[in-house]
Amino acid sequence: MSDTYILLFAATVAAFTHTLLGPDHYLPFIVMSKARNWSLKRTLFTTLGCGIGHVGSSIIIGMVGIGIGYGITRIEAFEAIRGSLSGWAFFLFGFTYMVWGVFKAIKNKPHTHAHFHEDGATHEHQHTHHQEHVHVHRKESKTLTPWALFIIFVLGPCEILIPLVMEPAIRHDTNGIIAVSLLFSTITIATMCAAVTVGYYGLKILPTRNIDRYMHAIAGATICLSGCAILFLGL
Repeated sequence: MSDTYILLFAATVAAFTHTLLGPDHYLPFIVMSKARNWSLKRTLFTTLGCGIGHVGSSIIIGMVGIGIGYGITRIEAFEAIRGSLSGWAFFLFGFTYMVWGVFKAIKNKPHTHAHFHEDGATHEHQHTHHQEHVHVHRKESKTLTPWALFIIFVLGPCEILIPLVMEPAIRHDTNGIIAVSLLFSTITIATMCAAVTVGYYGLKILPTRNIDRYMHAIAGATICLSGCAILFLGL
């Protein structure tokens, strides 16, 4: 029983630190919610779905590997391949979205309009179509972006979960496997949602009005850099 408690404690610490130290677990949702004007509910729903896909895929692969007699080395090697695929998916999706965002920002360049009054007076003001038609952009939440993020997160492995699950599996402790998997998943997803919530409100209070038209490009660049962090820094 003491071994099980120690393992559960290790799973808690590992899930929390693994998620918090991996910016790819929360930055994509924060910047996408800002760029696409998602509500907090929409943002957290997307985060929750991606989190379930993220940990769920590793649990399934781990269970299949254990079932067919694969050792931890072979399972971790397969997870490393998935990690590389996830990194490249983040990079390519982010880069493509960034390029699209740049073109969108150029197209939405601020321009001046002259207003004529009945008394003959005139005045000019600058605006962008993003500012004048915010209601149009709010409808953009119905896109394939959440599904793209979900697929990327399903590809992304939780390598740190495998050795935690293998320990009770070696002892044929089914309850231990279930307890570790559920606790790790819960802490991981809860940490993702908490970090996203903090980032969501953090961006709300920042003065971003002057860079609103660049938000899609910034979001793409952030996701692209997250992919680079996975590929080259192992985060």
